Amino acid sequence: MRLIVADGLHSGAMVEPNPFAIPSIALSLAFALALLLGFVASIWLSSRQVRHVIRHRVAVPPAFAPTIALPAHQKAADYTVAKVKLGLIEAAIGVLVLLAWTLLGGLDALNQTLAARLSGGMTQQLVLLGCFALISGTIDLPLSWYQTFVLEARFGFNKMTLGLWLSDLLKSTAMGAVIGLPIAASILWLMGAAGSVWWLWAWGLWIGFNLLLLMIYPTFIAPLFNQFKPLEDETLKARVTALMQRCGFAAKGLFVMDGSKRSAHGNAYFTGFGAAKRVVFYDTLLAKLNPGEVEAVLAHELGHFKHKHIIKRIVAMFTVSLLGFALLGWLAGKPWFYVGLGVTPNFDAPNDALALLLFALVIPTFGFFISPLFAQLSRRHEFEADAYAAAHTSAGELGSALLKLYEDNASTLTPDPVYVKFHYSHPPASERLARLQGC
Repeated sequence: MRLIVADGLHSGAMVEPNPFAIPSIALSLAFALALLLGFVASIWLSSRQVRHVIRHRVAVPPAFAPTIALPAHQKAADYTVAKVKLGLIEAAIGVLVLLAWTLLGGLDALNQTLAARLSGGMTQQLVLLGCFALISGTIDLPLSWYQTFVLEARFGFNKMTLGLWLSDLLKSTAMGAVIGLPIAASILWLMGAAGSVWWLWAWGLWIGFNLLLLMIYPTFIAPLFNQFKPLEDETLKARVTALMQRCGFAAKGLFVMDGSKRSAHGNAYFTGFGAAKRVVFYDTLLAKLNPGEVEAVLAHELGHFKHKHIIKRIVAMFTVSLLGFALLGWLAGKPWFYVGLGVTPNFDAPNDALALLLFALVIPTFGFFISPLFAQLSRRHEFEADAYAAAHTSAGELGSALLKLYEDNASTLTPDPVYVKFHYSHPPASERLARLQGC
């Protein structure tokens, strides 16, 4: 997408005012203001969470006193506070990096450097995307290393070796290139060849890509990072199979994943799409829960499928992405979109990669303010899945399993209510267990 703007400059001509100066300044101010407000809100929310957790650290809440020991409660409080503080550091660095890429000219400098060395066609655009991804990933590495080998290790959760961490990094980078570059090249081609409705075709391509990924991920991608072995416990297998038959579900297999080689955290999940669905248990989960609790946790996951939460989220994601592509389709042809975010657009070469990068950088800043709506919807889905599990197994077993998982994962029992509304995709333990007791 090339931008053609008449500048009105020739011998003896009057200098015309820049036609996109006002909207570009307005965008710069709106972006800076949204970034500032979002960061201030993050500081405020994090401060509330830290104060609230520390204030309740001295004693286990009465509802949990019979089952949760004080040392475990205090470990969860300390772990929560440490994660929140690290999150604030990450947010501060994120704000600085985002400003550096945009208003301070980092993306513009990278684009100009590549434009001077490459032809300005598809190759330059893909190199721009690749360089941006590599630089951004490199910036993220120190915090990722710290979180894994310092914070998680301090609380006894990290099981990864440096070699495994590096192996995961190389695999994920290679996978990103193998999957990301073709889809990026296809979207860039559509932006240049499909006319003014390129965004609709690109959206359709994006949908197809995501649906394909849902189908191939369990079989071809996940095994690159973890081992999946068939569930060998015949008693548990029979119990789980009977549950799925009662609930009218079928899966391609029951598998145990070696999550313990990376972390002590436990989980269970459904993965895949259509006939490729499979049930996966972390080995750490099976080591901590009894068969009735495992059955209840699986029933919770079945509840998500029964209530069509997965389909609803996919439809919501596709709807939001359609609106996003439509907005990008409009913004990509506006010079003030680039100038307002610190980038000088190419007037004789495609700006498609620049448009994609700027849009991906900026939209999350404005999305922060609607995040409570999505968090609330997610928490409502969790309540519905809990109710389904309680109806088809045992509310007591599910409550017992949740308590063990909260304790083993060092999840605080006393989060700040306002922080929860913004950041919690799952309801706090007190709310979930209170609901279960009424089932």
